[in-house]
Amino acid sequence: MEPSVLVSDFLAKCGGYAVVDGGFATELERHGQNLNDPLWSAKCLISSPDLVRRVHLDYLDAGANVIITASYQATIQGFEAKGLSREEAETLIRRSVEIACEARQIYHDRCTKDSWDFLHSENITTRRPVLVAASVGSYGAYLADGSEYTGNYGDSMTMEKLKDFHRRRVQILAKSGADLIAFETIPNKLEAQAYAELLEEEGIDIPAWFSFSSKDGVNVVSGDSISECASVADSCKQVAAVGINCTPPRFIHGLILSIRKVTDKPVVIYPNSEIKWGSR
Repeated sequence: MEPSVLVSDFLAKCGGYAVVDGGFATELERHGQNLNDPLWSAKCLISSPDLVRRVHLDYLDAGANVIITASYQATIQGFEAKGLSREEAETLIRRSVEIACEARQIYHDRCTKDSWDFLHSENITTRRPVLVAASVGSYGAYLADGSEYTGNYGDSMTMEKLKDFHRRRVQILAKSGADLIAFETIPNKLEAQAYAELLEEEGIDIPAWFSFSSKDGVNVVSGDSISECASVADSCKQVAAVGINCTPPRFIHGLILSIRKVTDKPVVIYPNSEIKWGSR
């Protein structure tokens, strides 16, 4: 099935729009986790996988139709820097999706048992649609130096280097059982282009969405035009939706209008606390 068709069918089953879960790290911290670590929320894939599952379940209980995995900063390079082997790193990346899928199954089993949270139509009982989105953070997220919020990777960064950095993680996530891949907090046009080429080169057959961040309501954080970045997403057939995350709410409406001028793909919008990087 074409990626765009899969997402369109999903949205139709949801009634025309779907609810994405909220801040994952925020919930982990609320449960007492210290995420002051280069791995950020991915740290909990090692130390607290049961809590990761619990947070997914909490969002499902709250009505989410899409749950996003704890793999935003889960990179092979990042895990290796912590002393894990490449095999262990790949297993943890895969495990991030497995945990989310387990949460979905637990939720659906519980709904079946309790006979609640169902959509009833003509005496037919249907489970609420839920998709698992495998999160991919930017190269700057791996660096954990704030560059994911500026898009400044230095003059030596190239598209080929970015593709090489992301390639193996994307390969793993595409075969992990996730329903789609969420490329999040994309800070510049170059990385969006790298993702688009990577999806094409690898023949990724599950949908993706591209979500950009902005600090002025006109451009992504690097200064590249949001319209140009959204056009990159529009031109990639594997990309089924385009979105905005990690952006002050006052800019969202204008950004949606800008995205709508260059694509008719569904728009994804995330909540945001407006806490600035380095302020905590």
